[in-house]
Amino acid sequence: MTLLDLATVRAFEQRSFNAWPARETVFFNGWLFRMSGGYTKRANSVNAADAGATFEGVRGAAETFYAQHGLPTVFRLSPLAPPEADRELADAGYAFFDPTQVARATLSAAAPHASVNISAAPSADWLDGIAAANGIASTNHELHHAMVRSIALPSAFATLQDHGEAIGFGLAVLERGAVGFYDIVVAPHRRGQGHGRVLTCALMQWGRTKGAESAYLQVREQNEIARRLYAQLGFEEFYGYHYRVADNLFARPASAPLAKKD
Repeated sequence: MTLLDLATVRAFEQRSFNAWPARETVFFNGWLFRMSGGYTKRANSVNAADAGATFEGVRGAAETFYAQHGLPTVFRLSPLAPPEADRELADAGYAFFDPTQVARATLSAAAPHASVNISAAPSADWLDGIAAANGIASTNHELHHAMVRSIALPSAFATLQDHGEAIGFGLAVLERGAVGFYDIVVAPHRRGQGHGRVLTCALMQWGRTKGAESAYLQVREQNEIARRLYAQLGFEEFYGYHYRVADNLFARPASAPLAKKD
């Protein structure tokens, strides 16, 4: 990957950190130790902040840091991480899981929809609805809601209604000319009916009205249904990342939301 490519990767990585902010972040020799009470891997993981950072001393420092806070040590390895990081973690017994692709697209598929309501701030109904559709445990609702409310960038909170029933939800965040989708989820009993496409296109339209020139998202490699949908909407996979953890505490089935904030 060229330096220009890595500069673009860094810009997308920065967008993702800003769009799903950790409650606390510690900087360590070109790496970020993110912590949010254990809710979501991205917000509780070790991430390379820039290309060129070495991995020397990072694993030990991270293990000490997360142990002090009663959390597992989770590494999220993007192309910004040096190859020796993945090798050292594998040799130390860290399990590989959740390979994910970052995909980007133009806004050619943008289209408003009369059944999609978009707000600039999350309502209590939206927060409770997306938590329920995502299957988030009630014990995590307070933390989830607080993290969503802490997003500082222009955001769209979408609700898809059908005969008065909220059946789908979406979260989009705008930064530097790109709109990112961090949660597009349909109620389990209404999946497979095209509602994810409707939400995605409506959020692309919102991004266009706010001056965005492109869209991006993360999708797990094993979620073939979502990957096919996004390919149809013009998304092209750009780079991948994966996680490593000493014990695979975060493993989960593939039938998760379409777009994800992990």
